[in-house]
Amino acid sequence: MVSLLSPVYGEIEIPVWVNDLGSFRRWARSGELPDKLPVHFLRGKVWVDLYMEEVFSHNQVKQAVNLTLGGLVEAEELGVYYPDGLLLTNADAGFSCGPDAVFASAASLAAGRVRFTAGRAAGSVATEMVGTPDVVVEVVSASSVDKDTEWLMSAYHDAGIPEYWLIDARGAAVRFDVYRRERKEFVPAKAVKGWVKSPTFGRSFRLVRRERYGLTGYKLDMK
Repeated sequence: MVSLLSPVYGEIEIPVWVNDLGSFRRWARSGELPDKLPVHFLRGKVWVDLYMEEVFSHNQVKQAVNLTLGGLVEAEELGVYYPDGLLLTNADAGFSCGPDAVFASAASLAAGRVRFTAGRAAGSVATEMVGTPDVVVEVVSASSVDKDTEWLMSAYHDAGIPEYWLIDARGAAVRFDVYRRERKEFVPAKAVKGWVKSPTFGRSFRLVRRERYGLTGYKLDMK
């Protein structure tokens, strides 16, 4: 048994029998983990993110994405959109992780490309999405650079996910990339005057940093 001490979640024990994707999923659905613990299985290992989330380069970026994409999906009834907290698993690609946002189209739902399962905690109805959604979004933090830009990008490609949004707002300039899946790798869409086209949504987007009330925020514009 491996024990980790987190100032946020307290003591976390990783059982010795958690050594592959199947055992990780049993542990993740056992009801023994703290709620909202960012724990993943990637590259054959358990990944636990014990860092506090940055407000101005991570939390508020997710909020901007959620408002625009979530609103678009709802208004046009395109499918289902989930902000962070959802466990996404793809057995073929060998990962189970918690993206910052996930979109599954109505067509993917109808075709069974994604399905939902529940953990063992009392009252659980759906705690895990299994399969291949249409779009996954990741916002880079100091503790997730390699994970988001290399490991997950490769895993999402292996899973057959058509589109990957990667955002990094830690520097002076905001990096906003929309990658489309091609046979060997993800390829970034070309930005035109700051706007990037999403093949999945058929719209162009740009992420703008702005200051309000003396605080940093963001707005995801769409056209």
